[in-house]
Amino acid sequence: MTLTVREALLAFRRAPLLSALSITTIAFALFVVGLFGLVALNLRRALMGVEERVEIVVYLMRGTPVEVATMAISDIQAFPEVAEVRYVTEDEALERARRELVEFQGLLGDLQVNPLPASLEISLKPGFRDTEHVRQVAERLQGFRFAEDIRYGRDWLEKLDRLRDIAGIVGLAIGAAFAVASIIIIGTTIRMGVLHRSREIAIMRLVGATDGFIRRPFLLEGALKGAAGGALAVALNYAAYVTVDRLVFDSVFYEPPQALLIVLFGTALGFAASAVSVRRHLKRI
Repeated sequence: MTLTVREALLAFRRAPLLSALSITTIAFALFVVGLFGLVALNLRRALMGVEERVEIVVYLMRGTPVEVATMAISDIQAFPEVAEVRYVTEDEALERARRELVEFQGLLGDLQVNPLPASLEISLKPGFRDTEHVRQVAERLQGFRFAEDIRYGRDWLEKLDRLRDIAGIVGLAIGAAFAVASIIIIGTTIRMGVLHRSREIAIMRLVGATDGFIRRPFLLEGALKGAAGGALAVALNYAAYVTVDRLVFDSVFYEPPQALLIVLFGTALGFAASAVSVRRHLKRI
């Protein structure tokens, strides 16, 4: 094991330029993948922000006692999809309209009778903010006798669902394409390193070294290059994130486990590319 580690580390000293080229190539290949991951992460965050605005509004019949509304709130709060229920009185609804509808300030200010009904504003839990779950909750709410009208923006929700589906499909397709391109680039880079040491491999074969003995240093070398490239890719992604966050718009970066996953992905790619390249080369000699 010690010999394997020593030989793998010596490879960096024997060909420092080629090793640096391999690590840099791996880093930029994973940087592109990581950059796309950041775009997907921030897009998901934006969609979650929009999803938080999804709610169902139940307009109550005039004259509905507060006690009845309070009992209904307890029943609705027990729905597995419901996160919160807010009771909005007629006066609160009018005050909100005066505050938000500035263009109708004069009309709303001269009212003698409040035309706005009381309502229940129902927020849903994450995972239940799609069209199907919202529709199911709205249908259940129609069973309450005091419910005069129920609104939840069906057309808007359907557009949000389509946007989620499109983002998921496009993200998966582009992410897979970048990952395949990275594997090809990394494999080619590692292959160059193996070919650079083809004479050494041939000599080791002549003196009786087994395929496993020859292969191990290359596998470790590939894994180390992949890990170094992955770490450099994370650093480049972080630099891009800081630039965008400061100059363009507020954004988020990977959580530590997610950043570590990129490094591990690079390590695995380097290991696999080395394994394939060495196996092919050993079959030819």
